[in-house]
Amino acid sequence: MPPIESFSSHKEWETAYWRKISESKELLQLLITTYERRNIVRRAAAMEGLVAGKSYRQIGRELWLSPQTVSVIKKAVSEKNYRSYLERSKKERKKRKYSSDQAAARSKPKGRPRRTKYGTVYLPH
Repeated sequence: MPPIESFSSHKEWETAYWRKISESKELLQLLITTYERRNIVRRAAAMEGLVAGKSYRQIGRELWLSPQTVSVIKKAVSEKNYRSYLERSKKERKKRKYSSDQAAARSKPKGRPRRTKYGTVYLPH
């Protein structure tokens, strides 16, 4: 395999190297753990199930996958790029919006506090 310097970008080098790894069965067996191999096989089987028109629940029962995982695999098929839930949440995380109702809910409880062996109890005045 040519060195990194002979490629114009790291992504181009990575793509070329991945092509070489995926073509070599022995190299793939050396580099991928049984856990990673099982995940790849399950993802491929889930993709086939989606193409066949099976429901998320049916695919999940057959392959021991959560509906969320099947949903991510379906998105990967449509986007032609697999991203885990963790990767997806980092970039698409929604910011929390606080309203005045939440601030009121976090205010101090009314009444006088009495410490008991069960914790602090607030008694009416």
